[in-house]
Amino acid sequence: QVQLVESGGGLVQAGGSLRLSCAASGRTISSYAVGWFRQAPGKEREFVARISWSGGSTYYADSVKGRFTISRDNAKNVVYLQMNSLKPEDTAVYYCAGSLRRDYTYDVWGQGTQVTVSS
Repeated sequence: QVQLVESGGGLVQAGGSLRLSCAASGRTISSYAVGWFRQAPGKEREFVARISWSGGSTYYADSVKGRFTISRDNAKNVVYLQMNSLKPEDTAVYYCAGSLRRDYTYDVWGQGTQVTVSS
């Protein structure tokens, strides 16, 4: 079973950028399609973006489309989420998750990394 560990979160001003990383151990991340999710205080967890096993297919929530980019480097066993033009409403704990299945049902989750965007 793979373990996923997120990093790269922090405090940034509105309009700034962060790059989150999702690193895998225990199994190669290429075995998994990977999604990013986020959960803000008092809100339900929401989908942000996902990427297919090879990286050839990506999909984004409307709220981040054009600002966030998901990518993967299977050789380095890492999936990234580049976040540009950040807004205060992007503040949340960000989680990556891995799916072994074509329906993108997620089997394994990381512990999360905090992103805070100040206005």
